[in-house]
Amino acid sequence: MASHFYGKNLISFDEWSVEDVNAVIDFAFHLKTQRREKKPHSLLLQKTLFMIFFEQSTRTRNSLEAAMTQLGGHAHDLTPDKIQITHGESPRDTAQVLSRMGEGIAIRNCFYRVGNAYLREIEKNAAVPLISMQDDVYHPLQAVADLMTIEECFGRNLHGIKVAVCWAYATTHAKPLSVPQSQILLFPRFGMDVAVAHPEEFPLQKEIVRKAEMRAREGGGSISFTGDMDEALHDADIVIPKNWGGFAYFDPYSDSDQEKTLMRENLEKYRHWICDSVRFSQAKSDAKIMHALPADRGHEITDELLDSSSSIVYDEAENRLHTAKSILALLMGEHMEQPT
Repeated sequence: MASHFYGKNLISFDEWSVEDVNAVIDFAFHLKTQRREKKPHSLLLQKTLFMIFFEQSTRTRNSLEAAMTQLGGHAHDLTPDKIQITHGESPRDTAQVLSRMGEGIAIRNCFYRVGNAYLREIEKNAAVPLISMQDDVYHPLQAVADLMTIEECFGRNLHGIKVAVCWAYATTHAKPLSVPQSQILLFPRFGMDVAVAHPEEFPLQKEIVRKAEMRAREGGGSISFTGDMDEALHDADIVIPKNWGGFAYFDPYSDSDQEKTLMRENLEKYRHWICDSVRFSQAKSDAKIMHALPADRGHEITDELLDSSSSIVYDEAENRLHTAKSILALLMGEHMEQPT
């Protein structure tokens, strides 16, 4: 009998039950063991996943493509210039055509106020599962890999585990809100206490914060906000320094020179928001460091910490593969049974 996951869409795990998220992680642990033991698991033999990337990617692109290969299927690595999107093809046409040719569609579109809306339009018109590889609001694949990694370190019962999600200074690019927003929506549902630190100029979206507070009440966790990075790190079990936003502070967003100047000035006010050894010493003695990568080394976090024994960023990155395999197999595997 086919699993109830078959044909399901994934844009945000906030739309999935806790039981379903647990099932994904259970199966990911199983697949990780099978890979370690070199046992093949061709669960998607001759299946095709179309991956459309509007932005660059290292972990997302390679985790999903490797996942499809290891599951016996194939992933098409597409960018808008490789298909007719750059010539004005509508989301409806893209969704319907690709649905006739493969078994799944995955899209990464992080453009502010564009990405999630584009995915929702594809979702309405696709006849096969749609997986968000990140948009301007959510990054479900990162959040579930983070959750798996935390469970590897702290066990499956996460009640009382404190996670400090801290905005940090960066200069590489204006990073989306989607990673911290997905974390605050997911972690408290599993009993974790999430402390978010950010300057007032770099907020998360109000509606996401409202939902996260509701999820915390439902899941027995908590969520708090502060404008003090040191306060968030105090007694934390997990520290996640991560730049976000800038562009999201302006409503509506504009490319005007005046707003670019203001954004740059706001960013430069917080150059001191870096996770270094002094700050990290305020966390618990056995605290772990996580980061979705790529990290802006020397700005978001020091090399000393990122490369230390406290850092589990590469375990976190590896788990992108195992959770991706779990999700793909469950959503695209017609005869997959729900893992027990």
